[in-house]
This record gives sequence, structure tokens and C-alpha cells, in this order.
Amino acid sequence: MEGWRGMAVPRASSILVVKIVTLYAGTVIGAGFASGQEIMQFFIAFGGAGLWGVLLATVLFVCLGAVIMALVTGLGTASYDVLLQYLLGKRLGKAMDLLNLLMLPGGLVVMLAGSGAVFTQQLGLPYFLGTALAAAIICLVIMGGLQGVLTANLILVPVKIFALAVVCLSGFLHQGGFSWEILAPLPGEKVAGSWGWAGILYVSYNIIVPVAVLSSLGRTVPAPVGIAGGALGGLVLGVTAGLITLAGLAFYPEVGNYEVPILFIARHLGFALQSLLGLLIWLAILTTAIADAHGLASRLAPEGGRRYKIIGVSATLAAIPFAGLDFSRLVRLLYPLFGYAGLALLLVLFVAPWKRLFWDARKK
Repeated sequence: MEGWRGMAVPRASSILVVKIVTLYAGTVIGAGFASGQEIMQFFIAFGGAGLWGVLLATVLFVCLGAVIMALVTGLGTASYDVLLQYLLGKRLGKAMDLLNLLMLPGGLVVMLAGSGAVFTQQLGLPYFLGTALAAAIICLVIMGGLQGVLTANLILVPVKIFALAVVCLSGFLHQGGFSWEILAPLPGEKVAGSWGWAGILYVSYNIIVPVAVLSSLGRTVPAPVGIAGGALGGLVLGVTAGLITLAGLAFYPEVGNYEVPILFIARHLGFALQSLLGLLIWLAILTTAIADAHGLASRLAPEGGRRYKIIGVSATLAAIPFAGLDFSRLVRLLYPLFGYAGLALLLVLFVAPWKRLFWDARKK
């Protein structure tokens, strides 16, 4: 791929764009996204106004995907520490780097715990089987290096997006759409005071791991291909979130009473899909877990090779004992950190293009 920078083959470039799209989307579409619970909290709970929140989040995901890929290809990064120091300066960059070094294995533990929970609650199988199977697949993918990660997402992400789209579109059409008259915000406390702030917070909660993962592509992806993949990946995320929101609004407000809105919608369609949707949520967990392990390994071994594989596999195996901790407690402990760190990254990522355009030009 290194030789593509100067003269990309159209077909090869198209495949590479799709790989970037699926890597970006697969990193964000975790269990909360695929189950519909995240979309419920951040968008559907605001009623019809939640669609504006989805639109805002889509614009942010598209812009951030393009900006991240423009920066990492321009800087030639193989891990996120170079990007963080460019964005935040040496001291703050190192502080954010340290936070990421804690958050990525923490996210891996949460995903392995989530895998066990899905096996128990949705599939009726032993908790440890879910954790162990996910860990085994992650290790196999990591052994394939960057290409293994890209290929795994290329296979798994379209499957889960297709399944989500089928359920959501079927639900929306089954209900005949929705009535704007009944789409007042749900009562009770929400994640934010307005749909606009909810859209911003949603992106900030979900930007840390994509930054870590996409940063590993800086040396192997041509800038135009990377920017196109980042922007299209953001669009895919926005469209998928929009489909879930539309389906949720079609079953509004009853859908707000359920922990797994997608399962509630599927049951209304008469589909015997509980096990299938459990598998869908598990695939979403798996792709996010792969992203966490890859982000950590590429940071500590940006040159790839044997050291990358040893770190990625070791981190995955070391996370298994901690995955026995309470899943919901892990989420409450670690996810606020993702949100606060994400807000800082969100700000500097939008400042970065202007910094590069004016400040760096003046230094030259």
C-alpha cells in the first residue's frame, strides 16, 4: 500500500476506502449503539427534535472522520501519540496519551464483559464462554496485524449494519411512519438539556477510540483515499443512527420503556429474532473490542510486527479476569472518562485544520 501514495489503482483504492469506512463505523457501533439504547438516550428521548440531534451528530462524524484522516496521513502516523502531541502540544498530548493507555484496555475489559453478558442474557449460554470466545477471535485478528483488523471489520461491520437496517426499516414501514403530534420529549432526566448538546456529547463519547484506531493508518493510506473513507464512514454512522431513531419514533413513546429498543421493535414485527439480535449485539461488541486491542497495540508497537502481536494478544488475555466484574459498574466507571476526554479532542480536532493552515504556514 505504501506505493499507492503517488499513483493509486482505482479498484484497489475503492477497496481501501471501504476498509476505512468499516473500520471507523465498526469502532463506534458497539453494544449500546446496536441495541438502540444509546440512540434512545441521546436522540429518541427528545421526540421529533431528536432527528435534528442525529443530523448534527452525522455532520460531526463526517467532518471529524475527514479531519482525522487528513491529519494522520499528513503526519504519517502509525499510532495516536504523534497526533495527540500535534493537536495538544507536548505536555497535554502526553497527558491524553496516558489517559488513552488506561482507557483502551479499560474499554477492552468492558467489551469482554459485555460479550459474556450477551451470551448469558440473550443467548442463554455460559458467561465465560462469551468472554473466552470474544478473546480468542480478538487474538486471531490481532495476529493478522493491521490487515487482519481491516479484513475483520470488512466482513463483520456490513453484516451488523445490514441487520440493523432490515429491522429498523421493517419496523418503520410496519407502523406506517410516525405522527409528529405525539413526538414530545419523554418525561424524566435526559443525558443533555437539548438535542443540540446531546448530539455533541454523543460524538464526544464515541471519538476517542476512532482517533486511536484511525491514527494507525497514517503511513499506509494515501491522503485522498483516507479523507474519503473517513467522511463516508461518518456518513454511514449517521445514516445508521438515523434509521434506529426513525424506527424508535415509529414505536414512540412505548419504546422508551425497554432496555433493548431494537429487540422490542423486532418482537412487534413478529420476528423470532431474539437469538439473532443477541448475535448482532455480540458482533457489535466484538468489533469495538478489536478496535480497543488494536489501538493499544499500535500505540505501544507502532512499527507493527511481532511486538504488536504480543502486546495485543497479551492485553486481551490479561483483560479476561477483569471481565468478570459487573458490566454496568464498569460502564458507569469508565464511560464518563471517555466523554470528558472526547470533548477535549472534539474541540482541538476542529481547531486543527486552521492551525495547520495558518500557524504551520507562518512557521515555514
